[in-house]
Amino acid sequence: MAPMTDTPDLTGKTIVVTGGNSGIGKEAAADLAGMGARVIIAARSAAKGEAAIADIVARHPGAHVELASLDLASCTSIRACAADLLERCPRIDVLLCNAGLLLLKRTETPDGLETMFAVNHLGHFMLTNLLRDRLVESAPSRVVVVSSGAHSSVRGGLNFDDLQATRRYSAFGMYAKSKLANIYFMRELANRLAGTGVTVNALHPGFVGTNFAKEGDAGLLGTIAMTLGRPLALSPSKGARTSVFLCSDPSVADITGEYWYKCAIATTSKAARDATAPARLWAASEALVAACTT
Repeated sequence: MAPMTDTPDLTGKTIVVTGGNSGIGKEAAADLAGMGARVIIAARSAAKGEAAIADIVARHPGAHVELASLDLASCTSIRACAADLLERCPRIDVLLCNAGLLLLKRTETPDGLETMFAVNHLGHFMLTNLLRDRLVESAPSRVVVVSSGAHSSVRGGLNFDDLQATRRYSAFGMYAKSKLANIYFMRELANRLAGTGVTVNALHPGFVGTNFAKEGDAGLLGTIAMTLGRPLALSPSKGARTSVFLCSDPSVADITGEYWYKCAIATTSKAARDATAPARLWAASEALVAACTT
């Protein structure tokens, strides 16, 4: 499927972008705001969020961009953000689950969850479910999940006996597993929302030259990798194209449950096509989120 040629008019639409304060999330937020949408950037840092909004408005005078506080490593913050969004937004037309991080060392959230899996998967799982009814009420609406081609390195699928990587942890291995989890989440959510008018799709943005690894805690390894790879990387603007396409283009309004790359449906790994893993991960995610207290 070819990328959009005519710019959609998103006037009257409300779009929530997690991690919209930097990188491809910021570029997606800027493009969508430039199309007339009311864009709400959900970010952990208020200062970075406000700076992103100022830059977007400077690039698109008159753009309607707002900030919502969201720390995907905190269940309390996710609940508060969802409550805030439900109060402020009579409708939510698009939820772009974009935020993510890569951590060199294993750490845990205040709820005792492995941080990378919590932020990259569980936080979006929780937020989406808290906003689910509003998304259904707003149909036709969309959920777009930023995954990664890195998911294909997880040959055997997720280890459901050790989702929190308590026995063995590697930074890039856990990142890849969290990106595979994004695809499982997308497919199970698409299945559960079938017939509601809410579409759910995931995407690989490509290798993008951002501060992603540096803004997580990938340390010197992440800095070196991003620096060496930058000449081959896409700009954040180009990396955001598939996200923007899935959030806005009329041609994909009725397509759900697919994985995209370069604005076209792409093939996932064999593990990502496992027929039973999405429902199994959903059940495990529900149990982990239910245990959150902070």
